[in-house]
Order: sequence, then structure tokens, then C-alpha cells
Amino acid sequence: MKKAIVLLILSLPLTGYLFAQSRDIDYYLAQALNNSPLLRDYRNQVLTNQLDSQRIRATYKPQVTGTSNNTYAPVFNGFGYDNAITNGGNITAVVGVNQTLVSRRNINTQFETLRIQNQGIENTAKISEQDLKRTIVAQYITAYGSLQQLNFTREANDLLKKEEVILKTLTERNVYRQTDYLTFLVTLKQQELAVRQLDIQYRNDNATLNYLSGIVDTAAPPLQEPALTLSALPDADHSVFLHKYTLDSLLLVNSRALVDFSYKPKVSLFADGGYNSSFAFEAYKNWGTSFGINLTVPIYDGKQKKLQYSKLDIAERTRTGYKDFYKNQYYQQVAQLRQQLKGTEDLIGDISQQIKYSEGLINANVKLLETGDAKIADLVIALNNYLTAKNLLIQNNVSRLQIINQINYWNR
Repeated sequence: MKKAIVLLILSLPLTGYLFAQSRDIDYYLAQALNNSPLLRDYRNQVLTNQLDSQRIRATYKPQVTGTSNNTYAPVFNGFGYDNAITNGGNITAVVGVNQTLVSRRNINTQFETLRIQNQGIENTAKISEQDLKRTIVAQYITAYGSLQQLNFTREANDLLKKEEVILKTLTERNVYRQTDYLTFLVTLKQQELAVRQLDIQYRNDNATLNYLSGIVDTAAPPLQEPALTLSALPDADHSVFLHKYTLDSLLLVNSRALVDFSYKPKVSLFADGGYNSSFAFEAYKNWGTSFGINLTVPIYDGKQKKLQYSKLDIAERTRTGYKDFYKNQYYQQVAQLRQQLKGTEDLIGDISQQIKYSEGLINANVKLLETGDAKIADLVIALNNYLTAKNLLIQNNVSRLQIINQINYWNR
């Protein structure tokens, strides 16, 4: 009987809670991406820029305005405004049209600014999406690890309870000493406390996962094993993380073109028509129209154009510095993570070997139990060493998944 129980302990399966339905990592990722207000904000910013593009088009269409100015300047007993200036009054009601003439290249340059800004927003949204995915996957792995430890500890506790009943009966028959039974009972109570603690930990980790995903739910369903594999990483220059610096460069080039266009001559046409009269003479004939052309030629502005160029040059040097630094960090961090992954996988292999040694020690104690030569304290120590090694294996498997998650963060 003792041998069967010990062998059951050695082959403890890592099964989960008996919940109605489990959830996988894709469920939480989908919920997080759908519920994220930040990602919705970026989509709305793109829509706003599209409206700005339409507004630019509308700006260069004919602008029609209606104007009405009506004044009356009375004179009492010779007191009042000079009638030669005021004509005693004035009534104006005209409709004016103004058309700014601008080159197609100028308009396209303004559109290009919005297009680059939209690409920048979309690129930032991709980075934010990667950040969110990394956060959700990391918390999912943490919660999954807590569940694995809870399941293992719970089943170990259940089996120890069965052995405690048998050991208690044998102690009452004086096969084992009371101190042997108490030693085993202490181990059992420690396992019961560990189950309660891990249950609280898992529920907290699961609640945090729901919180980060925007899910309103207090239940703690079981989690499926995350199927994470290493993704192929793109070259740094083609990743979304460095693409932002390429877009910044294009935006600076376009800003320089906008400065050039702002110093070119500007031409606009205007026309108006309506009623404009002082009622001094044949007021009914004062219907008419006027039209003309405005020309603005920049001559001197205190070298502001040169100063704007200098600002753009400084911005370009800043952009280059950030890009070079970030690129070095990119390669350094990926190399460091790969080194950590290899070290963790090697450690998992060593821990697996340690578990085999623990199993051998337990088997030796079982044979001694059959002959009545084993000590319960020795069996307890062997069992504790085995449980410790198993939990350490779970922790390092979780660490391995976390490192893979960190590396996969750079896969876009």
C-alpha cells in the first residue's frame, strides 16, 4: 500500500481545476486589443487627419463671403460728422469671392505631410499593440505558472492525506512511533497552507489578467498551456521600432519643402458684387461689381527662413542620434535575451536530472519501508526534495516562456 501511494506521488499529473470551460491566450489577446482605448484613439487620429486633408482641399477652393455694412451719420443744427466724409450714411451689401492660386506641388506637399503623419500614427499603433500583447502574454504566463503550482500542490496534498490515514492507523498499532506520525503530519499541514496560499495567488494573477484585458469578471477559470515558439525577427532597419525614425526623416524633408513654398510669391484673385451706396445721388443705380488680383512677394524677413532650416538640421541630428542608440539597444537586448533563454533551458535540463535523483531516493525509502527499516523523517525529506524540484521546474518553465515572450516582442 505504501509503495503504491508513493508511486502515485511520483507520477503526479499537472491537471487543473474542474471548471466548466478553460480559456486560452488568444482569448485574452483578442479582448485586450478590442477593449484598448489607446488603439481606438490612434484609429481616430487617422480619421482626423483624413478630415484635415479634406479641409486643405476646401481651403484652396473659391471662398465666398457675404458682407453688409450699414451706417448713418446724422447732423443736428450743424453738429455732426463732416458730411464730405460720411456722406450722411452708407449702405453696403455685397457678396465676395476669393480664390488663392497655389501650385499642385505645394498642395501635394501639404498632403504628403498628412500622409506621413498617418503612417507615423499607424506605426505607433503597431508598437503600442506589441506593448499590449507583451503585457497580456506576460501576465497570462504568470497566471498559468501559478495555476500549475496550485494544481501540483493540491494533488500532492490530496495524496498525502490518504497516506496520513494509513500512517495514523499504523501508528495506533505501534508500527511507527508517535513522533514519526507527527513529523509526517507537519508536512501535510504545510502542504495545506501552501494550497491556500497558491489559490489566493492564482486568483489574484487571473484578476490582474482580466484587468489588463479590459474584462469585467471575478471568476478564475483554468488557463490552457500557452503555445509559444520563437518567432523569426526582422532586420532592425525593417522593424516597426526603427521605422518611426525613417518616418521622422521623411517628415523633416517635407517640412523643409513647406518652408520653401512659404517663401514663394502668392497670388490670389478676388471679386465682389452687390449694392454699395451713400444715397447721395441716384441711389437706385448703385448696384455694381469689382474684381482684381493680389500679389505678395517676400523680400526680407530677418533671415527667418535660414533659422527654420537650422532648426530642421538640429532635429535631423537628434533623430539620427536616437536611431543609432536605439539600434544598438535592439541588438544588445535581443542577444541578451537569447543568452538568458539558453541558460534557462540548460537549467531546466539539470533540474530534470535532479528530479530523477529524488525519485531514486524515494524508491530506496519505499523498499526500506517494506522491510520496516525506513524512517518516516527520511521519506518526508525525500518527498519534500521532490516537491521542491518539481516546483522549481515549473518556475523555470515559466521563466523560459517569459523570455520567449520578450524576444517575440521584437518580431514586427
